[in-house]
Amino acid sequence: MKHLKRTSPRSRPRGLSRGNTRQYGMAIALVAIIVLFQVLTGGLLLTPLNITNLIMQNSYILILAIGMMLVIITGHIDLSVGSVVAFTGAVSAIMLTSWGLPTLVVVPAALLLGALIGAWQGFWIAYVGVPAFIVTLAGMLIFRGATLAVLGGESIAPLPQSLRTIASGFLPGQTEGPHPPTLVLGALGAAAIVWIQWRSRIRSRSRGLPVPPMAATVAGSVVVVVAVMAFTYSVAAHNGLPLVGLLLVTLIAGYAFVMRSTTMGRRVYAVGGSERAAALSGIRTKRVTFWVFVNMGVLSALAGLVFTARLNAATPGAGTMFELDAIAAAFIGGASAAGGVGSVVGAVIGALVMGVLNNGMSLIGLGVDWQQLIKGLVLLLAVAFDIYNKRRVGGTAPILPGLRSRLWPGGPGGGGEPDRVSEEGSLDLNR
Repeated sequence: MKHLKRTSPRSRPRGLSRGNTRQYGMAIALVAIIVLFQVLTGGLLLTPLNITNLIMQNSYILILAIGMMLVIITGHIDLSVGSVVAFTGAVSAIMLTSWGLPTLVVVPAALLLGALIGAWQGFWIAYVGVPAFIVTLAGMLIFRGATLAVLGGESIAPLPQSLRTIASGFLPGQTEGPHPPTLVLGALGAAAIVWIQWRSRIRSRSRGLPVPPMAATVAGSVVVVVAVMAFTYSVAAHNGLPLVGLLLVTLIAGYAFVMRSTTMGRRVYAVGGSERAAALSGIRTKRVTFWVFVNMGVLSALAGLVFTARLNAATPGAGTMFELDAIAAAFIGGASAAGGVGSVVGAVIGALVMGVLNNGMSLIGLGVDWQQLIKGLVLLLAVAFDIYNKRRVGGTAPILPGLRSRLWPGGPGGGGEPDRVSEEGSLDLNR
């Protein structure tokens, strides 16, 4: 442990505030963007119909952003996801229309195809050592060409209703007035988030770690409940929660849990923070990288199914620029180009920032040229903010709270709790 830098107890509250700035900065920016466009559009942005459209229009980007965040945390990049979306969507459409296979067979087959694509790229990156930029750039060309080949340059449409339901269906239940099942799910979700907040506070206090003031925790819980229930009521007022919305909630909750509370998640962060230190700790870094790309392939295939179902067609140009939207969402949501930093919730916030910008600018009639310009500036400012934060904190990589408490359960009183680890540090992450 001689390589670990220690910080005095007096410096921790300051570091905590910096972490809060980094974690909640884009959430505050998202709220500001929503308020701005709500005013500019005369209240159209937050109508129940438009909120439902926002969920459906951005569902595939949200799915890709989750996987891309994991890739970037490990210190890599994936430029092929848009082409994989197009290819898996095209193959799925052929299986449905030309082969006559049922949707229940096509969906798992498409996900398996995505996993194989991810394994192919992950092998070259993890075990051969080819840079991810090169491998996925090649993949972008390969699978775009494969899409053109299997489609013959033509679109396939229409598709069966059973597939279209994935992207355009709603939870069953009452259709007049607010949708009761959606309201119940919203209440359960708000209660779960509040429980997680308080559980985390209790665990931190029991380990001697710094926690926010009680008033701040209570205020945060109230804000969460009000925000979740307001959003839920708006969605419930228009047909209820879309099925793709339920899929997104499941993915976000599942991946957030894996990244914060499991050994696998800690290993992903460790590999991105310092692959050498992770290897010295006993982590099989190549295996972690391989499975991260397999996961990205599966999520790309899932996004391909959702996009194809929403479009009701498989087209040669599907998925164009999706990789840039997913990468932008991850960086806007707090990912670092150096790896080791980021969160699933941050990726979702980044994707929503891009989605609300697109939707709001379209509602006020802003041209595509100005939309592209503004989105580019937002991405540039988000990355600049990340670099500025790093310079304020220092050059070493932060250890996430969940990882920190796992490695040093004794906290400050149990032999010290380092806030940062050097490149040469050797830590046991397999416990």
